[in-house]
Order: sequence, then structure tokens, then C-alpha cells
Amino acid sequence: MEGVGLMVSSFWKSKKVLITGHTGFKGSWLSLWLQHLGADVYGYSSSLPISVPNLYEIAQVSESMDSMYGDILDFGKLQSFIHRIQPDIIFHLAAQPLVRESYADPVGTFSTNVMGTVNLLEIARHVNSVRVVINVTTDKCYQNSGKSLQGFTEKNPLGGQDPYSASKACSELVTSAYEQSFYSHNGKLLSSVRAGNVIGGGDWAADRIIPDIIRSVINGEVMKIRYPHAVRPWQHVLDCLEGYLLLAQNMWRSGNDFTGAWNFGPGESSVLSVKNLIEQCNRHLGNRLKWICDSEIHLHEASRLVLNIDKATKLLQWEPQLNIHQTIEWTMDWYLGYMDKSLGHKTLQQIKDFEKIKAAKLPQLKEK
Repeated sequence: MEGVGLMVSSFWKSKKVLITGHTGFKGSWLSLWLQHLGADVYGYSSSLPISVPNLYEIAQVSESMDSMYGDILDFGKLQSFIHRIQPDIIFHLAAQPLVRESYADPVGTFSTNVMGTVNLLEIARHVNSVRVVINVTTDKCYQNSGKSLQGFTEKNPLGGQDPYSASKACSELVTSAYEQSFYSHNGKLLSSVRAGNVIGGGDWAADRIIPDIIRSVINGEVMKIRYPHAVRPWQHVLDCLEGYLLLAQNMWRSGNDFTGAWNFGPGESSVLSVKNLIEQCNRHLGNRLKWICDSEIHLHEASRLVLNIDKATKLLQWEPQLNIHQTIEWTMDWYLGYMDKSLGHKTLQQIKDFEKIKAAKLPQLKEK
């Protein structure tokens, strides 16, 4: 298991990596990081980002990669692209990612999140170059009563009360079925990764807490909070993406020792209520945010959602590098740079700064 715990940049040099959903928030950060590591990066997404502004364009992600724009449900188009590029590693991020949107469009949500996964896995299993596939789902794939204090482990039952969560649980079942029925029999390696409440600069999606905060400040509006006492495990986007990259690297090197489901979440100190997160963000913003609790009745969302990351910590020797204070500081610093037009190359610089923090910890990691 050489390389466990250490993300080796030389490993990614000239690797052909396909990212579905590469124009989204996570996809843009991952695309930029892999470009920085020297990989040959390819992207497949339904379209250019819907939100204006968006990280994909702000960070000029498209300039150093080959992209195809098409629906993940368009089997023929996706198949043609994958056969053309012959990728080594695939990260599947293409999805309908919003809980409230899933109530408005349950059919589209299930179609994209379930059959989109089926399409990707079915095509990839017939492409000889593909060795590693990672399906990115969510921490919301677990059957959640809202009462778990210890955090969900990868062995907890899957479920989902809302269409988004249920669709991602279905995507997990699809992944497990393909891994056991097809991938494990032909030398291909397949895993799923579960993370949630990922924050960082450049997220502009609707109905997410950080983008809502920033939009309210920019527009001088009072922000309405639906669930101020909901508890979530907040983590920086670079922390969970490092887990994805580390997992792919070790799957490639050590095979079936690393297939299956993996949780990537923050430490216990980063589990905060929505209200606490808002207050800490507001301090970094000079208390410019005005907010109130929304008294209207809203669609169901879990009141508590925490992941157990023991598996990744023990077997991958992965651990979050940024504590909650750094996570909030880095996130707000990115948006402050955007708002005062001093952003520059902040996105890539934060990737480099993250690598420096990890490098400083390598001697201790090697001793473990």
C-alpha cells in the first residue's frame, strides 16, 4: 500500500482524467487542481454554468482542458466522447445537486442522478483505458432520523426522505451493483465518495448558505434563514477533493484494497449550526450581513447530519487539513477578493497554500 496518506503530484503527471460535471463548483476546483498537478484533464457537462457569476469562468478553468457539453443522459454523445479521449481515471460529479430543486423536479433529479450514473458506469466498463472510476455522491444518501450523534459510517443503511437524497442513495446502489457485477471481474476499480456541506470560494448555486450570504451582502438584502439550528459538518472544498484524489491514487496502486464507499468530512470541531456558521462568516465580512429567521413552513431537511470518517483516517491516512476557522477565513477571503475586485489568481493560490500546509505535515504522517 505504498503511497497511503501521501498525494504524490508526480502520479498525476500526464494521467488522462475525465471529470463529469466539471463546470460546477466542485468540478471547477477539481479541474483546476488536476491541471496544476500536470494531468491531462477532460470535462463533460450539460452546459456552461447556469449561475452568473461562476467559478468556471472566473478561474478560467476551461483554458487548459478539453471539454464536451452534453446531457449525461445522452448515452451516445457521452460514449463517443469517452471513446475518443480514452481516460485513465474518471470522477463522476455530474448531478442535480440541490434538495429544494429535487422537490420542484423529482423526475429530472432521479433521471440525472440515477440513470446518469448508469450511463457513465456502463460506458466506462467497456473502455479498456479506464482503470479507476469514482462516483461522487453525498452525505445525504444515508437513512437519517436526525438523531445520530456518532456520525454515519459507510455501513449505515442508505435512504432519503427527499428526492435528491433518495436519488443519491439509488446512485450508491447502482455503483455497488456495477462494482460487484462487472468492475471487480475485469480489472477495473470503482468506488463512491460521500461528503456534504462543502464550502469554499466560487460557489454561486441557489439555496446554498454561503452563496446566499454573499448575494445578500452584495445586494444589500436581508437574508432569510430556514433552519438556523440545523447542524452540519462544514468542510473546505480542498479538503474533500484531496480525499478524492488520494483515494484514486491508492485505488490505482493497490487495487481492490480501496474500492467501495468512503466518507470524507471535517473533524468534530467543524460541526456547527447554521446560525453559528453565519455569525462567524459575518465577522469576516465586517458584520455587513443582515439576516432573520424565516417563519414560513418549509420542505423537509434533516436537522442533524454528521459523518464518521474513521475509515478514511485509518485506511487512507487522510485527515482534514483546515480547521473550521481556516475554512471560513479562506472562503470569506475568496469572496472579499471577488467583491473588491482584487481576486486575481486567488483560486490557484489557495490550492498552492493548501499543498504547503499538507507538505508541512508530511514528516508526522510518514511516521504514523
